[in-house]
This record gives sequence, structure tokens and C-alpha cells, in this order.
Amino acid sequence: MDKEAIRRRYLEERDKRLRPDGNDQYLRLTGQLSHYLDDPYTPMTAREPRRDHVTVAFIGGGFAGLVTGARLKEAGVDDVRIVEKGGDFGGTWYWNRYPGAQCDTASYVYMPLLEETGHVPTEKYAHAPEILEHCRRIGKQYGLYDNALFHTEVTDLTWDGTRWIVSTNRGDAFTAQFVAMGVGPLHVPKLPGIPGIESFRGHSFHTSRWDYAYTGGDALGTPMDRLAGKRVAIIGTGATAVQCVPHLARACGELYVFQRTPSSVDVRGNRPTDPEWFASIATPGWQQRWLENFTANQTGALAEEDLVMDGWTDIARRVRARIAELPAGERTLERMLEAFEDSDFEKMAEIRARVDAIVADPQTADRLKAWYRQLCKRPCFHDEYLQAYNEPGTHLVDTDGKGVERITETGVVANGREYEVDCVIYASGFEVGTEFSRRAGYDLTGRDGVRLSEHWADGMRTLHGIHVHGFPNAFIVQPTQGANLISNIPHNLTEAGRTIATIVKHALDHGHTQVEATAEAEDAWVELLLSGAGSLLGSPDCTPGYYNNEGVDPGRAGRLMVGHPQGAVAYFRFIDEWRSSGDFDGLAFR
Repeated sequence: MDKEAIRRRYLEERDKRLRPDGNDQYLRLTGQLSHYLDDPYTPMTAREPRRDHVTVAFIGGGFAGLVTGARLKEAGVDDVRIVEKGGDFGGTWYWNRYPGAQCDTASYVYMPLLEETGHVPTEKYAHAPEILEHCRRIGKQYGLYDNALFHTEVTDLTWDGTRWIVSTNRGDAFTAQFVAMGVGPLHVPKLPGIPGIESFRGHSFHTSRWDYAYTGGDALGTPMDRLAGKRVAIIGTGATAVQCVPHLARACGELYVFQRTPSSVDVRGNRPTDPEWFASIATPGWQQRWLENFTANQTGALAEEDLVMDGWTDIARRVRARIAELPAGERTLERMLEAFEDSDFEKMAEIRARVDAIVADPQTADRLKAWYRQLCKRPCFHDEYLQAYNEPGTHLVDTDGKGVERITETGVVANGREYEVDCVIYASGFEVGTEFSRRAGYDLTGRDGVRLSEHWADGMRTLHGIHVHGFPNAFIVQPTQGANLISNIPHNLTEAGRTIATIVKHALDHGHTQVEATAEAEDAWVELLLSGAGSLLGSPDCTPGYYNNEGVDPGRAGRLMVGHPQGAVAYFRFIDEWRSSGDFDGLAFR
């Protein structure tokens, strides 16, 4: 292959899509747009404001809150309250009920606490209803429903010197000895900043608030019979659209898919779980072994076997094979990076060839090809998406990187042409690169009145991605500045939850009322992070997307959005040894 020609093409495609506004190109759902946030799934129940006290308050009822709550309960800390803006547990999986929604990482490593709950995933890549039900299963098994507050959003968290005061939009003002936050990046929907978006007179909704009352059908896969004869536009071709477009293609009279950047779509290879096979692997400790094996394989660490065997681990297998072919004296960093690039070029060539093999119309096929490294944007895996473009009523509207021009009262304008439609569906994703306080909807006020936004004015600063100096008894559950493992976010969350439960249990058992990262420990951790090579996700030739801050240089703050310099495996090993030692180096207990 002509590698120099490929590099040039990657840069050309990137340059088409670069824009100076970065994340500011997306709209906040306020004012006229706030109806896109309405919960179509669960009616709100009236209740009296809470004025009580709890040992631990957890903000967020997705995987982060569930696994941390479960580990706290296992440790004997029963007084746990989860505060969740949705009407039930689930987080992303509460909101994402669009047709075809399923996990992109194998269920056996993606769905947390499988061994503890005894649940056997029905297929390698579970669909959304099963994942949502598993969230409820965890909540019920660990008694997390008993004290939970649903349809409730935190508006302020303030440290009063001895405890946290938690204020919410439901008039609550309760206190907590400890607070933990799992308000991840996949819960605040965003809309593209397209002129005229408020003027459309037809029907419209965001994929995270799917309107089955309009489309017909349901999240379980019942056909969307109310779309027969309808002209529907879907804006966006990321992971969400890849999953729901095949269902829309079968249901709509005419479907127009508006594309700014094509996704890379590899084979999914989903299949039912064989009960006999699962029984053979489900020996004590099986899920932890699978988690560690997947992480080792996907991040290029040494592993004797690949248990999951999927698209995430494929490049790593190829890279290892190429490096193994190098003479021992030539295994330099430069040659290893070259092996990585060659493997990526090879993989993306296969993905583009797959488009030609499936899509009948050559022009459509050409426009569906991704010209960037696989990890520049979230890789997608699907066995029906490309086939959808062979349906006579499905039309790809490729904008060659420019995006939709405007929305009118009756349709969508792209490439100078107006497409009249009855419904516009926004598959534009969630806020990822925005500031923590914007996504959370609140700021933290720690010791001496210092706010978290002030402490992080020059970028995120933590110890282990969990603790922040100046904010006693507060914990964060998320990947950044920890393992930063983006291919399987729940692995990050389960390790953080286990760590937090261990620390809270230690504090309570020893009569400590406060625990906090020291300034020296936080500084040392940040310096360690900055000593690494940074992230491959921010490669200069990457097309814009949420993996690289929409192509805008974030400066030092962006350099801090990384993980352990030696990789995810090293971090998980480190944090396990750190919490198991009982020394809790870097924390001050009072």
C-alpha cells in the first residue's frame, strides 16, 4: 500500500472538517430546546424534600453509582443514597432506548457484577433492554432502591467543614459524610448548532429520548409501524445511528441519513450465549479474569490468549504479531510505532473493502468509507448498517465534511438542496469534552470556599483520578487520570468503586471523620501523568471528534486528560496493590 498517499488522504479529510468552535458547535438544551430533555419513559412522582443525613451520597445512578453502591454495601456501609436525574437506575442505558441499541464491547466484560448477580448475558453483545434490566437487578439485589432519589438533579454540593450539604432541584437539602460522583460523559444530550433548528414544524426528537409514541414499536424490537409512508431524516452517523439506521430503513417510507463524517464499521459477529460454554468459563473469579484479559489484549500488553476475540483486540493482535517478527535488536520505539501504523492502515483498508463488498451502489459505498485511523473516532461494529443502504428507500446524504446547512419549517438543507421530511431525528450524541460543572449541572465548593472549577481552572488535578485535594470526603468515579480505558469504561468504574468502598470502610472502622488527598500526592500524580507520551487518540492526523476535542488543541488541560503513562494494565495493577496494602499512601485521614 502507498502509505504516504494514505497519510495525505487522512490529512485532507481531517482538514475538511476542522472548525475553530470545537465543542461550542453544539447547542445546550435550554429555553426553546429544553423539551428535548423531557423524560418520555417514566412519569415523575411527587415527594417531600429530604432534610436528613446519610453516610454516603452518590450522584448518578448509572454503572458508576451501582457498582460503587454495591461495593459499599458489601463492605457493610448500608446508609447509601443514590441521586439520579432519570426515573430509574441505568444512566446511559436508562436514556438510550432507541431501536437496536446494544453494547459495543462484549457483554461478559461490559456488564458489571455478572458473577455477583448470577446473570448470564443472552448474547455476546447484549441489547439495551437487557442491560437496563441488569441495572435494576443490581439495584434490587443490593438494596439501592430503598434510599434512592429519582428524577432529582443536584444543584449544589458544599463542604461545611464537617460534612457535605447536598441541594437539589426538588428542594432537598440533606447532608452526607461522604459524597461520590459518577456523572459520566454520556448523559447530557447535545444538538448540532444548525441554523433554524427551532423553526422545524414537523416532529423531532433526540435518540436518547426516543419517541415510540410517534414511531410505533418499542425498545424490545417491535416494528415501528407508524413510520410507514413517513419521510424521516436522521442527522449523525456515529455509533447510535449505526445501530438504529437498519431499523429505520425497514420502517420508513423514505429515510435520509445526513453524514458529515463516516464511521468505521467493522464486523460485529454477535451470537447467542451457549449455556454449556458459559458454564465452562464461569468458575470463581471468572469475570475479573476476563476483564484483565480483555484490557491486556486491547492495550497491547502481553497475554497468553485472547478470551474475547473481537474488533477491539484485533489491532493489538496484529501489532504484537508484527513486533514479534522484528529482530530483537530492532524492537525500538520507532519500529514499534511503525508496526502500529502499518497494522492500522491494514485494518482500515479491510474496513473500507468491506463497504465495497456490501453496498451495491458504488458512489454510496465510496462515501461511506472512513479515511482516518481506527481510534480517531469511536470504532463501530455492526452486521446490518451497511446493508441498510441497499434498501430502495434509504438515501445517504453525504455533506463532504461540511454538515447540514440549515433546518427549515419543512425539512433539512444540505449541499444546497432542501429535503422535505415529516420527522427529524438527532443522533448527535452526548457532551463529552465540556467542563465537568457544565455536564454535572453543579459545582463543588470545598474547603475555604474554593470551587472545583477554580481548582481545575488550568486542567483536571486528582490523585488516581478519584481524589481531589481541598475536597475532603469526595470521590470521583470515571476513567480520566486513572486507567483511562475507553474501550471498556465499566472496568474503570468497577475498580474505582472497589477503591472507594475500601477507603470509606477504613475511615469508618478507625473513627476517621475526614479523608483527603494531600497536595504533595496530587502534585506527584499529575507530574507522573505528564511524564507519559500522551494519548494516541489525539493524533495530529485525526479527523475531529469527541476523542480529540473536536480537533481543537486543548492545551495543557488536554494533556491532563490522560491515564497512567504505562497504560491501563499498569494502573489497575497499581491501584489494586495500593488499596490492598492498607497504607493508602497519599491520603490524609483525620
